[in-house]
Amino acid sequence: MPNRLSQATSPYLLQHADNPVHWHEWGEAAFAEAKQREVPILLSVGYAACHWCHVMAHESFEDEQVAAVMNEHFVPVKVDREERPDVDAVYMQATQAMTGQGGWPMTCLLTPAGEPFYCGTYFPRTQFLSLLQAISEVWSERREEILTGAEQITRRLREATEAATDPGNPNDPGAPRAQVPDETMLASAVGRLAAHADTRHGGFGSSPKFPPSMTLEHLLRHHARTGSEAALELVNRTCTAMAHGGIYDQLAGGFARYSVDAAWVVPHFEKMLYDNALLLRVYLHWYQTTGDPLARRVVGETAEFLLREMRTPEGAFAASLDADTDGVEGLTYVWTPAQLAEVLGAADGARAAELLGVTESGTFEGGASTLQMMAEPPPEWPAWREALLTARARRPQPARDDKVVTSWNGLVIAALAEAGALLEEPEWVEAATACAELLLAAHTQHPTTAQGQVRVLRASREGRPGEPAGVADDYGNLAEGLLALHQATGQMQWLNAAGEILSSAVDQFSAPGGGFYDTATDAERLVLRLQGVTDNAEPCGTSSLAGALLTYSALTGTRREEAERALATGARTVSADPRFAGWFLAVAEAAVAGPLQVAVVGEDASAREMLAVARAATSPGLVLAAGPDTTHPLLEGRGLVGGRSAAYVCRGFTCDLPVTSVADLRRQLAGGPN
Repeated sequence: MPNRLSQATSPYLLQHADNPVHWHEWGEAAFAEAKQREVPILLSVGYAACHWCHVMAHESFEDEQVAAVMNEHFVPVKVDREERPDVDAVYMQATQAMTGQGGWPMTCLLTPAGEPFYCGTYFPRTQFLSLLQAISEVWSERREEILTGAEQITRRLREATEAATDPGNPNDPGAPRAQVPDETMLASAVGRLAAHADTRHGGFGSSPKFPPSMTLEHLLRHHARTGSEAALELVNRTCTAMAHGGIYDQLAGGFARYSVDAAWVVPHFEKMLYDNALLLRVYLHWYQTTGDPLARRVVGETAEFLLREMRTPEGAFAASLDADTDGVEGLTYVWTPAQLAEVLGAADGARAAELLGVTESGTFEGGASTLQMMAEPPPEWPAWREALLTARARRPQPARDDKVVTSWNGLVIAALAEAGALLEEPEWVEAATACAELLLAAHTQHPTTAQGQVRVLRASREGRPGEPAGVADDYGNLAEGLLALHQATGQMQWLNAAGEILSSAVDQFSAPGGGFYDTATDAERLVLRLQGVTDNAEPCGTSSLAGALLTYSALTGTRREEAERALATGARTVSADPRFAGWFLAVAEAAVAGPLQVAVVGEDASAREMLAVARAATSPGLVLAAGPDTTHPLLEGRGLVGGRSAAYVCRGFTCDLPVTSVADLRRQLAGGPN
């Protein structure tokens, strides 16, 4: 019989709807029952593409004996971390504080007030059952000790949170205060990143190795601003190694979440939407900087992957593809020499095996190999790739988590809009437009009064919005995507929508010392109200809003101060370890470079050519305005010059004379004299 999860919008929660565990979704009903029954909450947090989440589900949550203990002695609550990142962040902080590490599945025992008193991650069935029985006994016999301990744990977590985000005493002029990262701090960050770089395989650190997408973006922007060859070399080495490695899907395009080894050979096979959105933009900018055909190929294949495998019928993009297929990790993706020969024939199969690093002994389990690109592909490669893709499509396929997450779709809009405009791929811009239309229609709630504000929801599925409110990065990344789409299309509706979303975010999420809380002022009150200042797999709320506010300020002349105050809150993370401040640093590069505002007036071939030249510029502070709508702040009062299309260039709030030729525009963008 289905439990309370049967009406959930999250595919991850729906996977547990037939468990014998009497699961609740996170909410008031679960806590009311815990208070009424006087039992703890058993909180289990995971996500659909998580391998060990599936393992624990099969071992424990589908087991009648384990379920009986959970149901009798606890109120079980299941949370999709992708749908409720606020809940996940609070209890992940508790888990890391108690155990020194974190991960998913995350298992936490809470008092009926939501205060944690025991946390862990994956537990094998026997250990989990013993833990449940032990906790039940202690709760029965020494409950007051548990409640007191939970209060102390929560108080210490709250104190640690406040200390980590304290910008200094604004009433004490002598107190040190965080500053926007400056040229010295940015240069130091590059040097420290180089010290952690893997000079053989690219990336940073050893294994497991995650694609450092935001750090690569920061390094590309630093090179564009300063000409630093050291920064560009870090990008060249890492982007080349990842594109040739098993972490990149050599057949279908797109990147897996991480590599289990230092050489990018064996991925953890799930594909996350945010990784592919961020990396698509990185490889686009790498191509823009170097002209490397490898970068162009990866951009094209990754965009194809997003449109072919991740797009939903409603026009947005699904959250992830599972690591497992029929419970076996990598089943869809790995090959043996015999399997290649079966598809391509003996001769071409042997050549393909050499090209793709497929050996008799294998690089993965059971003698199979992941696919790498060991050399430049021969002329036959497109035909081989098509044949292998067709054969792979006949294999069992990984499940897809088809919920639509606002934040991650905002990142996709930005990547597809920018790539489509620069590379003249209108289908990509059209896909970004359709996604933006869906998000604004289904994921935003508009005010009913003049004093109201736009509210953003976290996720939807099959066009049906979920209940969870958007968190700060939903607002920041959606605004980022809309601003990129505005610059790709020239349509004012996207700029206006971004402005409304940012205005709401500033009012609802601002923290007293600068930056932004993860949750809105009127959001559900959790035991902690966090302010994320660390970029991990994706931009945190504060850095995402800082980036969108900075771009908006360059386009409109407003909100730059709020962007800079948000950037300042990331300075401590930059100083502690720049690997965890990638988007803060990327945005800071744009702030230090200052806005490079380019407005193109006209609609003829000359205007289109000037716009293409402006798009090709690599300044991290570049913003573009073009189109017939003269209400745009950068177009207002600017017209044709002598009846000819013209470009107006302003750098750091100082404007050059308008130009009417491509050659003169190139000179101005390069910093030449008027």
